[in-house]
Amino acid sequence: MSPSNFESHKSIIRNKVWSQLHNVALPDSRFHHDYSSFIADFVGSSRANDFLASLPTYQNAEVLFIAPDNCIQELRFRALKDGKTVLVTTYGIRRGFWLLDPLVISGEKWEIASMLDGMEKHGRHVTLEEISSSLKRIDLMITGTGAINCQGLRFGKGHGFFDLEWAMLYTIGVVDASTRTIAVVHECQVLDEKLVGEEWDTGCDFIVTNKRVIEVAGTSRAN
Repeated sequence: MSPSNFESHKSIIRNKVWSQLHNVALPDSRFHHDYSSFIADFVGSSRANDFLASLPTYQNAEVLFIAPDNCIQELRFRALKDGKTVLVTTYGIRRGFWLLDPLVISGEKWEIASMLDGMEKHGRHVTLEEISSSLKRIDLMITGTGAINCQGLRFGKGHGFFDLEWAMLYTIGVVDASTRTIAVVHECQVLDEKLVGEEWDTGCDFIVTNKRVIEVAGTSRAN
């Protein structure tokens, strides 16, 4: 498949999923139902996050990267309540990485800190150098996405933010090919489409929906 046809096919897939997502997605205060601008929260995301929190890979993790997506805001809050350190980016990585440490942020502020409007007030801005020196290792990376197939290949908004976040953290040595990755989506966002990913695509080891957990074998990693 040529690059132009590949991108066209991915666009068709996104639009097909977005038409179904409109029935279960929660509108964003800034972008309403413009799924090309944000990753939506959805009916059933709490159940999906419960499934995720039951996984040993989450329970054993001490430091998590959790993307700034609407569907996993509740998970960021939960992780802080579970005593885990959370690394998150600002939306679009515009203002870099922020560290949410439950030992530093008081408990009554954890929920606000887990939100995009609150993390910059209660979290700590960290450079890549500071991440490398202070965290040493990120145990788990979690993201939302526009759609994903059963082989763990994501079809996001088309901006590649999670791939870039992975690449940045890989470059400084805090993640590697053994670092587990999880996508949280509504069941309608899981596809049977089979596509060959591009070299920078970062696949997911687990797909967690409001109905089930799918474990993926042989997931590709951008590096």
